[in-house]
Amino acid sequence: MKSLRAVAFLLAVLCVGMSGTAAVPLAGKRPNIILIITDDQGYGDLSCHGNPILKTPHLDRVHAESARFTDFHVSPTCAPTRSALLTGRHEFRNGVTHTILERERLRPDATTYAQVLKGAGYATGIFGKWHLGDEPDRWPDKRGFGEMFIHGAGGIGQTYPGSCGDAPRNKYFNPAILHNGKFVKTGGYCTDVFFAQALKWIESSRGKGPFYCHISPNAPHAPLDCPPEYEKLYAGKVPENVAKFYGMIANIDDNVGRLVAKLKEWDIERETLLIFMTDNGTATGASVFNAGMRGAKGTPFQGGTRVPAFWRWPGAITAGDRAPLTAHLDVFQTFAALAGAKVPDTVAAKIEGRSLLPLLENAAASWSDRAFVTHVGRWERGKAAEAKYRSASIRNTRFSLVSTGKSDRSWHLFDLQNDYAEKTDVREKFPEAARSLEAEYDKWWASVQPDFVNEDQDGPAVNPFRELYWKQFPAERPKSDSQPTPAKVKSNKKVGL
Repeated sequence: MKSLRAVAFLLAVLCVGMSGTAAVPLAGKRPNIILIITDDQGYGDLSCHGNPILKTPHLDRVHAESARFTDFHVSPTCAPTRSALLTGRHEFRNGVTHTILERERLRPDATTYAQVLKGAGYATGIFGKWHLGDEPDRWPDKRGFGEMFIHGAGGIGQTYPGSCGDAPRNKYFNPAILHNGKFVKTGGYCTDVFFAQALKWIESSRGKGPFYCHISPNAPHAPLDCPPEYEKLYAGKVPENVAKFYGMIANIDDNVGRLVAKLKEWDIERETLLIFMTDNGTATGASVFNAGMRGAKGTPFQGGTRVPAFWRWPGAITAGDRAPLTAHLDVFQTFAALAGAKVPDTVAAKIEGRSLLPLLENAAASWSDRAFVTHVGRWERGKAAEAKYRSASIRNTRFSLVSTGKSDRSWHLFDLQNDYAEKTDVREKFPEAARSLEAEYDKWWASVQPDFVNEDQDGPAVNPFRELYWKQFPAERPKSDSQPTPAKVKSNKKVGL
C-alpha cells in the first residue's frame, strides 16, 4: 500500500495545470533527498544538452522529468564547489581557496546542511568523494553525515603534501574505501561501488523516516579510466582521452538508471527528490562540445561554472526550465525549507544563498537579480593579495565582468544576453555596468580577507589516510613508502584537481 505521503502527492499532481506551478507548497514536506554530484563533468557532457557524440539516455530521462535550472552556477574547481554547496556561502568564507596544501579543508566552525538535516530527523549518508579535509576531525561524520563511505584527497589514488591524500596505491578498480572509520576493500569499478553502497544504504533507511543521500563519484575526473566496454562505445569517434572520459560518463548514466529503477521498485519515487548536478565545468570534453560556452574547468568564464541542475520529484515539482540565475549557494536554504528545519540565527546570518522553493513551485516566480562572484583561487602560498584580479569574474543576469590578469586588473565586460559565448568585450559600450560590477567585486574581495584561515597552515608529515591504512594493513606496507613534499608541487597548473 502506498504511504500517505505518496498518495497525497499522487492526488496533488492531478491538480497541476499548464502554468508550471507546483500543486502544493513544498516547504516542510520532508521528502527523501538524493543528490548526485559528479566530478569534472560539464554542462555540455550530456546528450540532452546537445552533445553530438555522447549518449546519456537515463540522465536524459531525468532531465525530461525535472525542473531544470538552466543558468545554474558553481565554483570553477571541485573542493571549492563542495564547500559552497554544503554551507550556502562562498568557498573563500570557508577558508577553501585551493584543492590541496591544507587550503581544501572546510573550516571547523562552518555548518553544513547535512548537520541541519540530521538535526531535523533525517538519516544522512555520503558515498564517494569528500575532499574537504582528510584528517579525522574533518571527516564527513563530523559534519552531519551518519553514514560515511569515502575515498581521500580529490581523487582515488591521489596524494599531496600534508593531509590531502587517499589510501596508498589506490586505483579506480577494486579501491579501498573508508567506511565509517575503517577501510574496506571493494570489488569492481569505483562508480559502480559507490552507487551500489548508496543503494544498499537507501534500502536499509527507507520507511524509517526521511533520508539524505549524497552520491559523489570521483568520475569522470582524471586519471581517465573505465571498464573497457564503456570506452569502446566512443573509441575512434573522439580522441582517446575523450573516449575514456565519455565512457566514464556513460557508466554514471547506467548507474543513474539503476537508481531510478530502484526508487520505482521500492515505491518511493513520489516521496523522493532526486537532484543531479556536477562540480565545475568540463575538464576534458570542451574540445568536442561545450554548449557554445567559453572556458572550462578552472576558468572564470561561463564554461567553467555553469553546470547541469536537474531537480526531479514526481507529483510535487512540475518539469520544465527555470531560467533565473541560480547557484550551488542556494541549496542549503532550499533543503532547510523542505525539511522544515530551523536554521540557527548565527548560521543564517552567514548564508549567502536563497531558497529555490519559489522557482520549484512556479517557473514564473519573481526572482530578483543578483551578483555571483567567481575566483579560481589556487594562488601560491602567501600571494593572496597579489591574486585579487587573477582569474576572477562577477556577473549578474545581463553582464559578466571577467579579469584574466595575473596581478593587475584586466577587466572585460560581456553582454550575456546577446553574447553568452563571451567573445566580444563591451566595456566601452556599457561603462556604468562595468563600474558597478567592479565596485561590487572590490567590496566582496575586502569582505572575504578575514576568512582566509588556511593560507599558512602546515599539514602533517604523513597523509592521515595513508597512516590509517598502514595501521590497519601493516603487512602490505612496502619497505619504501613516501609521499610528495611541498617542494615537489611546483606549479598549480600541474595539479589535476
